[in-house]
Amino acid sequence: MGFFDAIKARQAVNLHQKGRYDEALAIYNQLYDNGFVSAVYMLPYSVLLLRNGKGDEDFNKVKEVLKKAEKAPDLTPDKRQQLLMHYAVAQYKLGNLDKALNLLEAAHRKQPCGIIYGTLGFLYIQAGDADKALSYNLEALEYDDEDPVTLDNLGQVYYRLLNDKEKAKEYFLKAIEYKEGQIDTLYFLSRYDIEEGKLQDAVEKLEKALEGRFSPLNYVTKADVEQEIEKLKKA
Repeated sequence: MGFFDAIKARQAVNLHQKGRYDEALAIYNQLYDNGFVSAVYMLPYSVLLLRNGKGDEDFNKVKEVLKKAEKAPDLTPDKRQQLLMHYAVAQYKLGNLDKALNLLEAAHRKQPCGIIYGTLGFLYIQAGDADKALSYNLEALEYDDEDPVTLDNLGQVYYRLLNDKEKAKEYFLKAIEYKEGQIDTLYFLSRYDIEEGKLQDAVEKLEKALEGRFSPLNYVTKADVEQEIEKLKKA
């Protein structure tokens, strides 16, 4: 059974990578229900569960999957880092921000990497700790000064926590140069358009944001963006 499950797992991951999420999720569910333990599919499976999650039951399912994935024979150190990040995000969505921070801080001490910098940098912002959020995201910028997530995080630090919109805009504009469809960056840039009375420009940015794939680590939800577009069109 393991051999054929391994083949199905790779087929599901291939579907996932092609954006055929529902098909991939159906196979992931089947493999999981069959008791197949492999990081190859369980980590991307947890990603889809996180993206589709709407309540505690969904995010607890993510934790359950990842706890089982810890025993996967193909769990490499890099995959373990991904596992810890996904587990921390599930904790965050369950309202356990401190636990999420502790997990990611431990992962960062063990092996700093871009994915941890981006996630932990955002969660420091969510925690409202301006000093720590600024210092950590500046450290992340030294690690990779072209990372659009880090640049967006710094924009959010200045915009949301330090009330320095002028400085924030510098980082948002840099972020959008590297990733033109980044959802949160487009949302915050639309705020400047609204302040300047450029409502159509704001709508265009928000409509572009809607084309992106939302994640649990977005500041705004898809529903938030849709409501904002509707409101601006009526203005």
